[in-house]
Amino acid sequence: MNVFTFAFLTITVVMCAKLIHTYIENRGKNRSADEATDETMIKIDRLEERIQVLERIITEDRYDLKQRIDNL
Repeated sequence: MNVFTFAFLTITVVMCAKLIHTYIENRGKNRSADEATDETMIKIDRLEERIQVLERIITEDRYDLKQRIDNL
C-alpha cells in the first residue's frame, strides 16, 4: 500500500466521521426546535382564544352601558 493512498484513506475516514457526527448533532437540535415551535404555537392558539373572548366581552352592550355609567 502506498503512503499517499494511506493518507488519502485516513483523511477520507476522518471527514466522513465528522460529517456523521455533525448530522447526528443537528438532527437532535431540529427535534428540540420542532418541540419548541409546537409549544409556541399552542400558546399562540390559547392567546388568540383569550383575545376573542375579551373582544366579545368588550363589544357586549352591558359593557358599553357599564362604561357609560362609570364615566358619569
